[in-house]
Amino acid sequence: MRVLIAPDKFAGTLTAVEAAAAIEEGWRRRDPEAEVLVAPMADGGPGFIDVLSAVVDGTLLSVTVRGPLGDEVPATVLVAGETAYVETAQACGLHLVEPKQRRPEDATTYGVGQLIAAAVDAGAKRVILGLGGSGTNDAGAGLLAALGATAKGGELSKGAAGLANLTEVDLEPARTRAAGIEFVAASDVENPMLGLRGATNIFGTQKGIADERKPEVDGWLTKFAELAGRKTADAKGAGAAGGLGYALLLLGAERVSGIDLVAELTGLREKAGQVDLVISGEGAFDFQSRDGKVIAGVAKVANEAMRPCVVLAGKVQIGSREMRTMGVESAYSLIDAVGEERAFADPHGSLAAVAERVARTWAR
Repeated sequence: MRVLIAPDKFAGTLTAVEAAAAIEEGWRRRDPEAEVLVAPMADGGPGFIDVLSAVVDGTLLSVTVRGPLGDEVPATVLVAGETAYVETAQACGLHLVEPKQRRPEDATTYGVGQLIAAAVDAGAKRVILGLGGSGTNDAGAGLLAALGATAKGGELSKGAAGLANLTEVDLEPARTRAAGIEFVAASDVENPMLGLRGATNIFGTQKGIADERKPEVDGWLTKFAELAGRKTADAKGAGAAGGLGYALLLLGAERVSGIDLVAELTGLREKAGQVDLVISGEGAFDFQSRDGKVIAGVAKVANEAMRPCVVLAGKVQIGSREMRTMGVESAYSLIDAVGEERAFADPHGSLAAVAERVARTWAR
């Protein structure tokens, strides 16, 4: 039996690398002779660098940058020749702030600009940024400020609230700093930055923006966009990571699918053609999994290779009809199999136990 294991992270419990190891361990208990290929995945959010550092021949550059609320946080840039990979969540991720301390209207992407500067100073001519998991909603104004952009009437580095009274924005210093650099924004989000489908209204709740605050916050971003470039705010992907996509598009970035980029770098398509079964997984297999997420991308690759794809997840909240539409044959829930308490107390052991059960059904 030949198996390809290509999971996403199980948010809050296991990285993609750890999840893949647990699935392999469980499978081998039932099928020790199996030929197992491993390809941990990411869609641009948390875990992006962890996954790529295992397959890209490069050097990890350690830096310290400003976190979403101003505290210094450690981060890494993966430098491979003249290409650098940046995980923006390391500087502005939601996971960096405790739930009770979240102030999304004040959170900044300034640290992302510092990561870009570090990549450029290291000799990068091409910077690929994974977008996702952000705790910010500042339209990328902080990033631009870190690269030299200035403003009157407000503070670009003070989060969305710093944009409230802007009267003028000068992006030229940032564009000069980034001149000659090719930017690639890797994200699963295609939303524009403003309006009902924009960053604030669609993703603001998960960052802590109250519903009654959304119109005003969206208005702050609108004011910034009118001064910095209104047309770009409507572009596909401008709303990614709280508008971080918008700032990168202002710098001339190309937007690509995060899962497609990682699939290419990890050789997922070639590996899928060499196996009998493809296994993916994530913390919650739900309706959000359909839109540019890891499971959807892995299932698509498996189907193109005419291989069955099964999913292991902490929770399965999608019906069999919907999962088959995605190209997933079956899905298995850790919580249903071992109980919620054990699933969270021992995620590695629980995932391995479920993988062993799956092998009983699928191993030849």
